[in-house]
Amino acid sequence: MYRRVINRNNRLKRLMQLNAPDIIVRNEKRMLQEAVDALIDNGRRGRAVTGANSRALKSLSDMLKGKQGRFRQNLLGKRVDYSGRSVIVVGPDLKLYQCGVPKEMAIELFRPFVMKKLVEDGVANNIKSAKKMVDKQRTEVWDALEVVIKDHPVMLNRAPTLHRLGIQAFEPVLVEG
Repeated sequence: MYRRVINRNNRLKRLMQLNAPDIIVRNEKRMLQEAVDALIDNGRRGRAVTGANSRALKSLSDMLKGKQGRFRQNLLGKRVDYSGRSVIVVGPDLKLYQCGVPKEMAIELFRPFVMKKLVEDGVANNIKSAKKMVDKQRTEVWDALEVVIKDHPVMLNRAPTLHRLGIQAFEPVLVEG
């Protein structure tokens, strides 16, 4: 399909250089537009472009969408940094816009922010010493974590995420356990 777009474009360029009649140039422009349309979304406008085995060729949108598409096949469902997995339970003392995050999980999720806060406040001299403090879970670390989580909302996802309300942002509150 890329070859078709390139060939049609080169042919149109050559026709314009030769000062071909306007009707021929217009027809070639239409054919170029159809080739580009087929490349982006094959089969949407009219008959789908087929290959040597008379099967419809895959367009760019076909490569992205669906279960076997690039997003679901290769990108979603992979491990990412600063995320966690847990069980959702009720918290009667929490407001509607809050969620409870266990302290052990919170220290891992907010580790870079806590280390930055420790260095900024002068509690740690550098990132390396801040990292050691976080690993030892000193009391200064918990104080820094309390301050840091106020400025960083968390996003919670309830699988399967079928529409946009499946993911919501909450204000984190540290809880035991």
